Amino acid sequence: MQAFELLLPLALILLLAKLMGLGAHKCGVPAVIGMLLAGVLIGLLRYIPWDFLQTAFFGEQVDFVIGVMSKIGVVLIMFSTGLGTDLKKLKQTGAASIVITVLGVVVPMGLGALVAFLFTDGGLLSYLFYGAILTATSVSVTVAVLKELGKLDSKVGTSIVAAAVVDDVIGIVILSVLTGFSSGGENAGWDWFNPNAGLVAIKIVLFFIVAIALGVGLRKLFDLMERRAPHNRRVPIISLAACFIYAYGAEKLFGVADITGAYVAGILLGGTLSETPYVESKVDTMGYLFFSPIFFASIGMNLRFNGITPSFLAFGFVFVAVALLGKFIGCGVGARLCKFSAADSVRVGLGMMVRAEVVLICTERGVSAGLVSEAIYPFVFLIILLSSILTPILLKWSYRKETAKEPLPPPENI
Repeated sequence: MQAFELLLPLALILLLAKLMGLGAHKCGVPAVIGMLLAGVLIGLLRYIPWDFLQTAFFGEQVDFVIGVMSKIGVVLIMFSTGLGTDLKKLKQTGAASIVITVLGVVVPMGLGALVAFLFTDGGLLSYLFYGAILTATSVSVTVAVLKELGKLDSKVGTSIVAAAVVDDVIGIVILSVLTGFSSGGENAGWDWFNPNAGLVAIKIVLFFIVAIALGVGLRKLFDLMERRAPHNRRVPIISLAACFIYAYGAEKLFGVADITGAYVAGILLGGTLSETPYVESKVDTMGYLFFSPIFFASIGMNLRFNGITPSFLAFGFVFVAVALLGKFIGCGVGARLCKFSAADSVRVGLGMMVRAEVVLICTERGVSAGLVSEAIYPFVFLIILLSSILTPILLKWSYRKETAKEPLPPPENI
């Protein structure tokens, strides 16, 4: 295959993903939905009996290159997520965000694992991975709604934003543990007395120790570069190199998911560094301009329905239901335990219910590890779509009485 042969499929993916992503955003749902649908439309081309289409878009080498680019897109998304994770926000709400997040992780993960146990034939790791998929959250839609209502700086708004930070950290740790055990060999399992399982656990702990230790040195290096050359392009370039080294080392040396390494690198290089917004803007430009659309579109292109049996169809719809209810109940009960009013507890539960790109990344890791069926993708799409549509509607409805009581502004003097 010649290099120029990649240009046509890449052009179609980028063009259609951007157009449909923009259309989805105009409709009030995340652009991710549009990119996924763009991939689905491109995937339908495989059913047209024209040799040119099969060779140009679905050849073995084309699939390989697009797969590699989509993997880079995942790493960049998680690195950007880590850069945007502000651990200082936890201090604004104290223990409340911790309680909200813990219950918001435990309840949906437990329900997801239970449903998988009842409907599927996988092992314990498989059940837990199905549950881990449901721990992810994405509050971008919620933040936009709260900002529109003028409630982003309220107790509910700050709690949701802070809880989302903790949710990401806990979710990535859970994903790392499950991925580590799944790659530890078939004898690893959850038998802690098994030498293989013990080695996997040690390597996971060792990764976080080494990552944090190196991160301290990296922060000092970046502080020095910022003082000598602020807003210099070498800062995002070296940041990106650190991201790739962390991602590679996590997977190659410690058996931890590469996306975990990228996320940890983002956290260590983000937060208090004054150059973080500059680095994040450069990473976002590169990622969302090229690699991220390829990742989301490739998932849609590879969407299959051949693994959906009647029993799996029932499992999928129940899985969608517990995904929505699990976050709502877990986070809502957590807020109530922290002395939130009943109305505010409902709002916290609704705000934490949204899913977006992270749930897709978790699902992709489960499919790659052989722990999650590829047939779950359509139902994950449905989770993203329903949560992105229902949350703004229900959240605005929950504030209807308060907005109705607000006095009208005085007329301007003419």
